Amino acid sequence: MNRVGSLALIACVGLLAACSGSQTTKPSATGESVTASAGTTSAAGSADAGQASQLPGGARTANGDADLLAQRKIYFDFDSSEIKPAYAAMIGAHGKWLALDKSLHVRLEGNTDERGSPEYNVGLGERRAQAVKRALLLQGAHENQITTVSYGEERPVVEGHTEAAWSQNRRVDVVYLGDR
Repeated sequence: MNRVGSLALIACVGLLAACSGSQTTKPSATGESVTASAGTTSAAGSADAGQASQLPGGARTANGDADLLAQRKIYFDFDSSEIKPAYAAMIGAHGKWLALDKSLHVRLEGNTDERGSPEYNVGLGERRAQAVKRALLLQGAHENQITTVSYGEERPVVEGHTEAAWSQNRRVDVVYLGDR
């Protein structure tokens, strides 16, 4: 599938997920998919259903969006910059949030595992960050709200030479500037 087709698929999945009132599948912090019914909170959620939660920029929203906005890592397959459909709802929530508050800014930090040359990995990390940027822009975020950087293999979150370690390092981190 070409890049335009992939982005269109992500946008459609995001719209369907936003309209759905039934179960949604979303990635956990470990990259595994977690299914939750609408109105429930994930293990990462801190507020009861129906309450508002604090979000980047100091605003508040309902828990469904807060759960998605609390997720800040997008994981990738080996040697790929294609965003998995499981991340469509999360990216959609971040893009819509940026569109609603023009004062928010994010840095997308592209990362890779240790395999490949340093030069190749910096390029792959950049392609991953740019893919997420394009998806956020499709959701209404503005170009001036988003910066990208690639760290390649230089910032692993898990040390080791196994697929389990590598899979955690193939990611884009969404960092809201001003977060503490």
